[in-house]
Amino acid sequence: MPNRHGDERERSRRRDGAQPWRAWYKTARWQALRWRVLVRDLFTCRMCKRIEADTSRLVADHVAPHRGDERLFWDETNLQCLCKDCHDRVKQADERASIQTRGVWW
Repeated sequence: MPNRHGDERERSRRRDGAQPWRAWYKTARWQALRWRVLVRDLFTCRMCKRIEADTSRLVADHVAPHRGDERLFWDETNLQCLCKDCHDRVKQADERASIQTRGVWW
């Protein structure tokens, strides 16, 4: 029986195949853009206003979901700094609701 981590890796591989834009997050271009957004927003979550020194706990979040639209993905004005807690709790819940309503992600 696969362990939980093996299941997560398999789900991630399937998502990568169905959503090729996920590879954009692994590029140096994305890392540079993410850093610019965190600096611009002063390492402060736009939702809860928490200042976070640990940048691994911050997310450069797309305000309008890009759904594979390259223009929206790379648009710095479409990005905001969120702490991981706000991103995971609020934004991803909104995205899941949107997926369920429309029945598709893209």
